[in-house]
Amino acid sequence: MSLIEALIIAIIEGITEFLPVSSTGHMIITQHILGIENSDFIKMFIVNIQFGAILSVVVLYWKRFFKTMSFYYKLIIAVVPAAVIGLLFGKHIDALLENIWVIAFSLIIGGVLLLFVDSWFRENEQQKDEEDEPTYKKSFIIGCFQVIAMIPGVSRSAATIVGGLTQKMSRKKAAEFSFFLAVPTMIAASGYKLIQNIEHIKSSDISILLFGNIIAFIVAMLAIKFFITFLTKHGFKLFGYYRIIVGGIIIAMLCMGQSLAIV
Repeated sequence: MSLIEALIIAIIEGITEFLPVSSTGHMIITQHILGIENSDFIKMFIVNIQFGAILSVVVLYWKRFFKTMSFYYKLIIAVVPAAVIGLLFGKHIDALLENIWVIAFSLIIGGVLLLFVDSWFRENEQQKDEEDEPTYKKSFIIGCFQVIAMIPGVSRSAATIVGGLTQKMSRKKAAEFSFFLAVPTMIAASGYKLIQNIEHIKSSDISILLFGNIIAFIVAMLAIKFFITFLTKHGFKLFGYYRIIVGGIIIAMLCMGQSLAIV
């Protein structure tokens, strides 16, 4: 992987990690378009640079991470479902990451659902004196929604935000908890992937990993601020249309015989 390829994928990661459009799906599609070989390092790179993106949450919301111990307990409870499923079905999940059809249909189905999310949970926005954090029970339920995002193209952000909305949280509070939940989730995922592939990493790969994480961190800082403002004012519908269009284009290309298989 060249620095230019790492730069492009890291920018895509930083922009999409916290948007409900599937960062993993977009990175894999970008990998297809660039014709990057699907090596063990590339698979690890796509997961690992998400660590850089989620560090932006710690920087932007650092006060929340030093507020109460219950905050950490709730995040741990919320991450348990994904951790268990990931350990049990990790190989099957990795296999799905290479299936462009799965990504395309996940984008479309998720997009259709996002078109109706604002109307389904409109009353959530009328709440007053909303708590900053969900209860332990609600945290666990949101964590169960995160499991759905293990299907490439679903979007961890979309799944967990919708999970928060089902627990009577406002769009802003649900989005923020989704950001917080990304921290332990992606630290665990990127760390686990790094340990799995540590023996395959060359000295030249280390600089690319660091570069990708730094770029993802910087871009994600900007993306989070944009997303919170946009989501509060306009909701999910535009993201729904975007997902449907992207998924539709991918399926159309596949049906026309375009080769999107990873090299």
